[in-house]
Amino acid sequence: MDVKRRAWRALGLVGALAPGVAFADADEIPPPALSHPSLLDRPHTVAVFEAGILALPSAPISPAFQGGKTPLGPVGKGDATVQTGIHLIFRANRSWSFGAVGAFAPSPTSDPNDTSSSLKRTHDRSYLFLGGEARYYPLHLRWLDGWIGVQAGGVIVADRYTTQAPPVPSFLGTTTVTVSTEGFGVGLQAGVDYLITNEWVVGLALRADDWFLPTNREKPFSQESSCDALGDCPTLGGSVAAFEFGITLGYQVSL
Repeated sequence: MDVKRRAWRALGLVGALAPGVAFADADEIPPPALSHPSLLDRPHTVAVFEAGILALPSAPISPAFQGGKTPLGPVGKGDATVQTGIHLIFRANRSWSFGAVGAFAPSPTSDPNDTSSSLKRTHDRSYLFLGGEARYYPLHLRWLDGWIGVQAGGVIVADRYTTQAPPVPSFLGTTTVTVSTEGFGVGLQAGVDYLITNEWVVGLALRADDWFLPTNREKPFSQESSCDALGDCPTLGGSVAAFEFGITLGYQVSL
């Protein structure tokens, strides 16, 4: 008989002499259990708010206004602006997650005199993306996750022209006209997430997208022109490269 079983038999003898004291065999002792397993070990949802910079390096708002406008100053030679977004993600396990994303530019770049007409007009261009995403997590540390993924969805680019004129009565119309372009976007993404607590997580995200927009100046499925009455038209078309950098804050909820 080995030493371990001799020791347990001796303890059993002590237990017999001391009522109320019970001992289990070493082979019957279960491993220590986690009373609160990590949220990453079971399916859960994550609501993520993101704020960052969107840059279109080959698409300035006008030839005279390049680099856009961001808190960091001009970025590149194209347009650049602040972008915010919301991600609703279902994380099935430690390795995979799927979700929906919506992103928009709340403060678009504005050029004070970019127009094809003889009137003095202000031009700004805003962006909206609505779609889905999938993420894979190849890196797992105790409090840090690294991920890569894809996203795809619809893109709406809105060119807004505002005529610089004295105020007029509302029944005469407005001084602002918006012409929009609708298309499709697909791209790659990568990032890291740091778990502050079991619920709160912060991170960084990088994305590279390709937007596919109509090249003609007609509205989709229509012979009607997308340009306004003064001849100002959508300023983006064809394949447009878009890059994003964002800081994220998420809240994880157990299912």
